[in-house]
Amino acid sequence: MRLVTAIVQPTMLTTISVALAQHGVAGMTVTECAGYARQRGQREIYRGTEYTIDFLTKARLEIVVADEEAGPVIDVIVEAARTGAVGDGKVWSAPIEEVVRIRTGERGLAAV
Repeated sequence: MRLVTAIVQPTMLTTISVALAQHGVAGMTVTECAGYARQRGQREIYRGTEYTIDFLTKARLEIVVADEEAGPVIDVIVEAARTGAVGDGKVWSAPIEEVVRIRTGERGLAAV
């Protein structure tokens, strides 16, 4: 199993979730987060004073999938989230050793 994690623009969340649902992804966890990478924050002017916002709001998606589904799920996320602008986000995957559904005790892919 693999944990696919994506940091994306919050405005793209609906587009990504629809694309993942059409691909057959049964569930995901979404968390609001903040950070920066190449864009190094942004500058805004409020009442004539310039402010630098260091951390930009992002959405973090986490999806547990079978090993063979990790690549296609990453491709779906990348295609749905891409705008071509700086700050579109990042996607990565990591191995998962064990998953247990607490309610039933099911383990492995059956718990996903």
